[in-house]
Amino acid sequence: MNLSVPIISVIVGAAILLFGRKLFWLFVAALGFAVGVEIAAYFMREPPVWLTLVVALGCGLLGALLAILLQKLAIALAGFVAGGRIAWALAAAFFVEHEHYRGITFVIGGILGALLLLALFDWVLIVLSSVEGAHLIGNGIVLPEKGALILFIALAVVGVVVQASMLRGSRRPAD
Repeated sequence: MNLSVPIISVIVGAAILLFGRKLFWLFVAALGFAVGVEIAAYFMREPPVWLTLVVALGCGLLGALLAILLQKLAIALAGFVAGGRIAWALAAAFFVEHEHYRGITFVIGGILGALLLLALFDWVLIVLSSVEGAHLIGNGIVLPEKGALILFIALAVVGVVVQASMLRGSRRPAD
């Protein structure tokens, strides 16, 4: 694949890793972008880069519009997609036969992600956006398996710490 998709993935991943809670619309747009890349690859074997970018940008734009216009629906949808992607990644990491349970894993993770994001919006959004940002960055950088895992964990922790410090700073009473 062309170099532009990994570069965009790293840039968008870094933005939602560090500012996912403050830029909720960007988080939802980035999820839409990531899903769009997967949709293009799902329907076509090795789709052209331009088609992948068009589908991904279209899904990202749809996500951003949803986040701005229909925030509660966008929150639930973002929680569902992020929860499903995280559940799928965990299943792939820990279970050899994970392919057989892809749909149910995604749906269960998605439902849990949606419920958690609606109930505990700030903290779940911080964790999900940090994990998704780390995932996008990791996909854009080619590393050996252990290096990718270490980078993913380190980035996710940095994202949670940075966003949590911004959350605490925004909740301080004025002096």
